[in-house]
Amino acid sequence: MSTNLALQTIKQPSWQPGTNRLWQVVKTSNGDAWVKTNYPSGKSDTVLTLQQLNDATTEKMKAMPAFTWLDQEYAYFVNGTDVYMGILTASGFNWNLWTKLPASAENITVDKNRNVAYTVDNNLWLYTNKKELAQVTKEKNPDVVCGKSVHREEFGIDKGIFFSPRGKYLAYYRMDQTMVEDYPVIDWSADAAKNKNIKYPMAGRTSHQVTLCIYNPNSGNTITMNTEGPKDQYLTCVTWSPDEKSVFIAILNRDQNHLWLNQYSAETGEKMNTLFEETNKKYVQPQHPLYFIPGSDDKFIWWSQRDGYMHLYEYNTDGKEIRQLTKGDWVVNEILGFNKEQNEVLITSSKESPLEKHGYTVNWHNGNMNRIDAKPGYHSFWANDNGSYVLDAYSAKAVPKKILVKATDGRFSKVLVDAPNTLKDYERPTIKDIQINAADGKTPLYGKLILPPNFDKTKKYPVIVYLYNGPNVQLIHNSFPESGNLWYEYMAQRGYIVFTMDGRGSANRGMAFEQVTFRHLGDVEMDDQMKGVEYLKSLPYVDADRMGVHGWSFGGFMTTSLMLKHPGVFKCAVAGGPVMDWKLYEVMYTERYMDTPDANLDGYENANLLDKVKNLKGKLLLIHGTNDDVVVWQHSIKFIKNCVDEGVQVDYFVYPGHPHNVRGKDRVHLMQKITDYFDQNLK
Repeated sequence: MSTNLALQTIKQPSWQPGTNRLWQVVKTSNGDAWVKTNYPSGKSDTVLTLQQLNDATTEKMKAMPAFTWLDQEYAYFVNGTDVYMGILTASGFNWNLWTKLPASAENITVDKNRNVAYTVDNNLWLYTNKKELAQVTKEKNPDVVCGKSVHREEFGIDKGIFFSPRGKYLAYYRMDQTMVEDYPVIDWSADAAKNKNIKYPMAGRTSHQVTLCIYNPNSGNTITMNTEGPKDQYLTCVTWSPDEKSVFIAILNRDQNHLWLNQYSAETGEKMNTLFEETNKKYVQPQHPLYFIPGSDDKFIWWSQRDGYMHLYEYNTDGKEIRQLTKGDWVVNEILGFNKEQNEVLITSSKESPLEKHGYTVNWHNGNMNRIDAKPGYHSFWANDNGSYVLDAYSAKAVPKKILVKATDGRFSKVLVDAPNTLKDYERPTIKDIQINAADGKTPLYGKLILPPNFDKTKKYPVIVYLYNGPNVQLIHNSFPESGNLWYEYMAQRGYIVFTMDGRGSANRGMAFEQVTFRHLGDVEMDDQMKGVEYLKSLPYVDADRMGVHGWSFGGFMTTSLMLKHPGVFKCAVAGGPVMDWKLYEVMYTERYMDTPDANLDGYENANLLDKVKNLKGKLLLIHGTNDDVVVWQHSIKFIKNCVDEGVQVDYFVYPGHPHNVRGKDRVHLMQKITDYFDQNLK
């Protein structure tokens, strides 16, 4: 599906390993083609056409699939259930069907040694580079799950399969959920509605138990890492040693305030060493694996917020800290790769501004740091294998999108895309960057004020406040569109002022900024948002009697909280997928920020919105997906029940079959529903 608002871009950019060749999919008059360009020469060649690819496959494709490089010669793609392996020769790619997977295969993982692991239901399978198929696990209980991500994808976990560097071993998560209560999710599309139970561990209740196992394809044996400690602790940051002799696991206690980085033997599963520990009075939040320095089996980079900001530290495998690589009142966002020749790690960070992201090289011997890009904005990078070149794609408030190839030493730069502004012919709002102090009187907060086209400062305008203001999310960036969201601009066209701001508790500002909400979610965030309201009321063109607020998920919690704890400030509100009682939310997230209900009774009771329905003044629309497995439907159902019990009128709308977010064509319906609600109550 395309749109006339889509910006010009590069499709499927990738660097061929071990080279300076950038590959991309290009649309031609004869269909898609996979094209390579050598740098710095800029010479391009078409290596593969869609027709050539279809000639080599059994199931014909209408567009190029997603290609993934394994090494300098081999790449693969998945078409339906077919895994195709290709080898690059002087005359082009030769493609062969590597294996045909079951129709129900998920979590398909291919390593650089051309082994293929995947899950079917709750079990893990392996198709080796010797073309041998093995069922790695044979769990009969569907509530024991192998090879999938665990801990509800907190702690940076996004997978459950970990091949060793040379393919000798296959490590995987094994999650036992048998002790977790069943939670019903109903399929309403059937004539007789059907129930599907999921496992949803709620705060303070019994959680699942996770172990890490290692399978040896040669022997067929499996061992389990002896991760001592309570069975409901968290296992994350799984990383193989380059020599395949051991695996590293960060063990985090359920209280999430004590982390041990342990090393385990790949042969026996026994703990070899605890490299170091990290503690914090509030919480430790590991999010990244270890990054071993190229060419070294015993030196790696560790991410930590121990000094108050997310920074990088060089360690050896004896647990000795060699040096802190980055330091300052800013955070590291990503590791892009390494330049072994220059002893550099490539990173992105917020060093210039919390509203921007830029690329840097950092020397791992002396910490010298040099910026890769040159222009303000929000930059994303793809680094080549040896860290000598990057593809830099960025936008800024006046730059829709620009994509460049740059040498990381600054000696080469070429613009590949300078995208035209697809919004230039539309009636655009005026957008102002706002900075105000938080409720503490000293912490700067950043926001945007979006004014209607043809704004008349002598008039009074209704206002919509859009917010999230929760952990791990940042709304305000120097990026395109400058507003941050085209729905804001649409509402401005309809005569609204739109205001959005990141208060304390949101991301990218350091631990003190984020942890200030610990054990009392919603309080500090509301105090800061009320400072935003105070600012709005100071503007002569704001109609303080016609203010609305809208948010989703944590933003739905914030929206409802503002309506109940600051009644009368907002005339109407729309809260989507809202948390109403943190006791009903999942263990990992909730206990990190709130502790358990038993340990923090006052905090949970204060944040509970179910018993505060009588405070409602104004109009409130609640929206929920009936199949929400993140903020379960029960939150808003219980709220509605209390409204009925207390004689409080509230508006309610559900999206049958939708999970936490309403996507696809139905999102048009959702946004029209929200728009209409504000029009009905603020105009």
